[in-house]
Amino acid sequence: MHEARTTCPYCGVGCGVTACVDNDEIVEVQGDPEHPANFGRLCVKGSALHETLGHHGRLTRPIVDGVETDWATALETVAKRLTEVREAQGPKALAAYLSGQLLTEDYYVANKLFKGFLGTPHLDTNSRLCMASAVAAYKRAFGADAVPCRYEDIEEAEVVVLVGSNLAWNHPVLYQRLRTAKQRNPLLRVVVIDPRVTDTCEIADLYLGVKPGSDARLFNGLLAWMAERDRLDRVYLERHTKGFEEALAAAREGDGSLEAIAADCDLDPERLETFFYWFASHLHVVTLYSQGINQSSSGTDKCNAIINCHLAGGKLGVPGAGPFSITGQPNAMGGREVGGLANQLAAHMDYDTPGARDRVARFWATDGLTPELPQGPGHKAIELFEAIERGEVQALWIMATNPAVSLPEANRVRAALEACPLVIVSECMADTDLLRYADIVLPASSWSEKDGTVTNSERCISRQRGLLPPPGEARHDWWIITEVARRLGFGEAFAYAHPGEIFDEHARLSGFENAGDTPDEGRRLFDISGLAGLDRAAYDALAPIQWPVTAAAPRGTPRLFEDARFATPDGRARLVPVRPRGPEQVLSEARPLRLNTGRVRDQWHTMTRTARSPRLMNHRAEPFIEIAPEDAQAYGVDDQQLARLVGAGGGEYRGRVRLSKGQRRGEVFVPMHWSDRFSGAARMGGLLAAHLDPVSGQPESKHGAVGLEPLAPGWEATLLVAEALDDQAPWREGVDYWARVPLAQCQRWQLAGGEPGQVPEWLAWLEATLPVAPTLWCTDPSSGRLRAAGLDAQGRLRWWFMSGPPRELPNLAWLAERFGEAASGDTLATEHRRRLLAGCDDGAVDTGPVVCSCHQVGQRCILEAIRGGDGSVEALGARLACGTQCGSCIPELKSLIEEEKVHARAEPAQDPAVA
Repeated sequence: MHEARTTCPYCGVGCGVTACVDNDEIVEVQGDPEHPANFGRLCVKGSALHETLGHHGRLTRPIVDGVETDWATALETVAKRLTEVREAQGPKALAAYLSGQLLTEDYYVANKLFKGFLGTPHLDTNSRLCMASAVAAYKRAFGADAVPCRYEDIEEAEVVVLVGSNLAWNHPVLYQRLRTAKQRNPLLRVVVIDPRVTDTCEIADLYLGVKPGSDARLFNGLLAWMAERDRLDRVYLERHTKGFEEALAAAREGDGSLEAIAADCDLDPERLETFFYWFASHLHVVTLYSQGINQSSSGTDKCNAIINCHLAGGKLGVPGAGPFSITGQPNAMGGREVGGLANQLAAHMDYDTPGARDRVARFWATDGLTPELPQGPGHKAIELFEAIERGEVQALWIMATNPAVSLPEANRVRAALEACPLVIVSECMADTDLLRYADIVLPASSWSEKDGTVTNSERCISRQRGLLPPPGEARHDWWIITEVARRLGFGEAFAYAHPGEIFDEHARLSGFENAGDTPDEGRRLFDISGLAGLDRAAYDALAPIQWPVTAAAPRGTPRLFEDARFATPDGRARLVPVRPRGPEQVLSEARPLRLNTGRVRDQWHTMTRTARSPRLMNHRAEPFIEIAPEDAQAYGVDDQQLARLVGAGGGEYRGRVRLSKGQRRGEVFVPMHWSDRFSGAARMGGLLAAHLDPVSGQPESKHGAVGLEPLAPGWEATLLVAEALDDQAPWREGVDYWARVPLAQCQRWQLAGGEPGQVPEWLAWLEATLPVAPTLWCTDPSSGRLRAAGLDAQGRLRWWFMSGPPRELPNLAWLAERFGEAASGDTLATEHRRRLLAGCDDGAVDTGPVVCSCHQVGQRCILEAIRGGDGSVEALGARLACGTQCGSCIPELKSLIEEEKVHARAEPAQDPAVA
């Protein structure tokens, strides 16, 4: 048994992880107390990493045209077919679509192969969907894609502004750092700007429930307010910036009164002015922003409106200050560094960077091999799939992502993939929505097996260390790409035997012909040449470090622009004129509701990893539609009822209604995670039209337009089954809604369908659908509803069934234990058999919906403890342990405490004599 250090594969916080490895098995993970991103903290997803491992469901052999084969055949076929397309259609008929889940070394060799040696510019990444607008705005303002801040700035700030970011759910460890900083410094003020009242608001001193899409108007108003009240840093503006007058003139267009701005943003003028005053009156202000800003058809302008305010007040380059974009994926930054975006070459050099194309070509040149770099940028993500649809791109290699689910107009994307002559997919999981479109499937390594580096939101490079061998014949992405490159005839340029060699080349390229002492004298800001030349041992031992890393800064550079010298020709930052624009997806009579999309606390992307941990499925088990109670009443839906959304993207979404007082009227929220593997119609990408930011190419995923209607199924049912059901199981044809929820020892299926008044012949249905016929069953005389169970010949539980809505479910934990006994080969005990249809034992306690995923503490237990006198988070933690590990559930615990106080005040006082 030994302990190893690596990095978490989830959000862009980039937490360090220590893993306990025993005989090629990870038995426990904890936060790395020495990693500067998290200092030992982990969120619930990170702490469950070891639960998501295992060889089940993994791809372990290459597949060509639906037939498993060996690596030699697969690699030769990939090279042959790519060559055929290139020779027949030209290099621009080839494309690659990558992911922020790849390591930097994987990204580097993929970019080098496609842009450098295959000669196609069409290589882009799913980071286009989340961070492209932030990249474009930094480049417009600072001359480089350079995040100026470090995490410590959040803890050193006087004011922290969170805009378009549910930090508590999406970056939980960073949220806990902010929460702790606020406890230590009562003077620290936190402002949350978000259309929804999220769990992040738990620490907010000021909440602004902004109208979706009005962020640029709000920050333009702030810039004008600062100018009118002489709250500008005139010296900083004059010495270190350009464009202020133009930016201010744009901000003053139209009615610039506080009341007009508040009306346009749908805010209370007094609260808006409070925010303006706090921001303008303090130097140490950090603005954290994420997808709520970026995922817009004017996302780049919104980012620049925020940056304008920081530049105007001189609020960057000093401790506790700066515009801080928080990335969504673990290596979105690493992909940006190596050229993973279609408008980049490599090492932060773009096609329009003077001399960059020639410089990169000369660096990549190898004896007898001359790179054929494209002349200009390629298709960005949405444009790429449109080019496939038109037939211009004939071959596509997709790595570590699932565009069949995540892209807007997802049904159109699927049709393009279906028509594409050659689709190659590098993937670690055997059951994803994308694989049905693949001609060639290449089994890739996953988190615990990968070896390389990643870069987090604060520019910190960390080692991702491989802890386990890949299962079967799965291989690392960099190896797969390298082997294909060799078979294409580029072996000398791809003669890598270890990821450390790739990292060394990447580091050398960043410093290649990178002259000058400062950015305005010709030095490129991204430079990690100080890490070039590491031997294998030094690479393996590499400690977290923030770039730039050079001979002059061998220990890295935590905070940028402290000297107020920027990466522009004259060294001055640019303020950009911003003219606010509303969402392109327009509301209409058919689609009157504004759609917001995002993550939920315990899930990640399309759940290929997190759904392997049953406890992560307990917090939000089914796809849902969050809506204000008043809107629910107007549309004829109620809490936990099924409903249907129809969107401008040509698709629909079916989920269970969740009433939320924190949801603005006229708006709905849906999660991004559910795919065809987990539900029948819950792909949010199908609801969105593909409207793009004209600068960044990022799609407008936060501002959909949808119509809502209730589903009125004739029946609902729950099925627990030990074995996985075939995708073609007969029940799917007659079902209008289904959701699959992986549990520890079984699969839970929520089903609904039929016309009102229609009830299937359940016993016949169960006998035809399931491998074991009904053994026990009973009908409730009052409702006619059925409960049934199937036991095999050895008396082991194989399935359990209940007709009726899920709110009538008994104790699922007790039933799961019975499936666990069956998995161990145990016959169902007589006393359990008697109580099986009731679904509980006399001593079993149903704890209700899970609130604390770390310790599996349910809502009913928490409410009982509150009513018993535990009226604080600390008291609940002492009694139940909830909130004592990752802290992600603390906002929900506080909400339950407050709700109980309200209920207690509303109840009539009891007559003491009666008592």
